[in-house]
Amino acid sequence: MQNWAKTSAAAQHFGILLFEGFSNHCLANTVEPLRAANTLSRKSLYTWEFLSRTGAPVASSSGLPVTPHRGLGEARGDWLVVMPSYGFRAHGGYKTAAALRTAASRFKTLAGLDTGSWLLAEAGLLDGHRATIHWEEFTAFSERFPDIAAERARFVQDGNRVTCSGAMAAFDLIMDTLAADHGHALALEVAQLFMTRDSARSHSARPASRAVNRALALMQDHLEDPLPIPEIARRAGLSQKSLEARMRAELGAPPATVYRRLRLNLARKLVADSDLSIAEIALRSGYGDPAAMTRAFKSEFALTPRALRQRA
Repeated sequence: MQNWAKTSAAAQHFGILLFEGFSNHCLANTVEPLRAANTLSRKSLYTWEFLSRTGAPVASSSGLPVTPHRGLGEARGDWLVVMPSYGFRAHGGYKTAAALRTAASRFKTLAGLDTGSWLLAEAGLLDGHRATIHWEEFTAFSERFPDIAAERARFVQDGNRVTCSGAMAAFDLIMDTLAADHGHALALEVAQLFMTRDSARSHSARPASRAVNRALALMQDHLEDPLPIPEIARRAGLSQKSLEARMRAELGAPPATVYRRLRLNLARKLVADSDLSIAEIALRSGYGDPAAMTRAFKSEFALTPRALRQRA
C-alpha cells in the first residue's frame, strides 16, 4: 500500500470516560474512525480504553452495558475524552470535579464531547479557554461559566482543551484529528469508508482548497467511468499543473494516485462486502480489464482480490 500518512512516533492513547446514560452514537463516532485509521494504515496509530469514574459498569442511554477497562484514577494517556451525554448534571459535583482535576495531570489533552464540556467547566478545567457544548445547553453554559469564551461551533480546539457539540460533531472532530496527525489522505480514506456526505472532501485542521474539494468530488462521482485528469482539472477550475501542485501539497500525492486509490478503495469494499464477481467489481471501479484491476489491487494492498475475499 502506498503510504500517504505522516509518520508518528508512537500510538496516541485515548481514555474515554463514560457515565451512566452516555450516547452510543457519540461513542461510536469517536472510536470507529480511530479503528478505521488503524485498519486502513495497517498500523496501530491509536489505542483506547473505556473508563468510568469508579471503574464500575455503566449503561448507555439505550441500555448498552459497558464494563470499563479501569477506573479514572488508574488511567493516563494522550487524550481524556469526557462523555456523559444525557443526565450530565447528575454526574457533576465535587467527586467528579476532583477526579477530573487529578486526572488532568496524567493526560496531555482534555476533551469534552457533547455535554462533557459542562463537567470539565465545573472542574475549572476550561477557565480562560474557548469552548462549545451541545447547543441545547449553550445558553445555560455561557451564563453558568462566564470565565469561558463560549462559541457556537461544531467543535473548538484551544490548546490542549477540546470541546464539541454533539455526536455528529464528534465524528468531525476525530476526522480533523486524523488529518492533523497523519495526513489528509488517510482522513479521506476513512471518510470514504464510512460513506459520509463529505467523503469526497479532504479533512484537515486547515480547510482544504475549494478547487481540491471540487476535484475530489468529481473523482468520487466518476469512479465507474473515470475522467481524464486534465478534464478533472478543467472542471475544478484549474490547470492540470496547478491541480497537481495543490493535491501534492494538500494530500501528499498527485491526482492520478489519489484517483487510483479512491477506485481501489471501492474495489476493496466490494470484494469484502459483496458477492459480486471480480469482473463486475473491476467494471464498477473503473477497470475494463479484471486482470489490470487485480494487478493494481495487489500493488496497493499487497494481496489479490480473491485472497482478500478468502481472508474476509
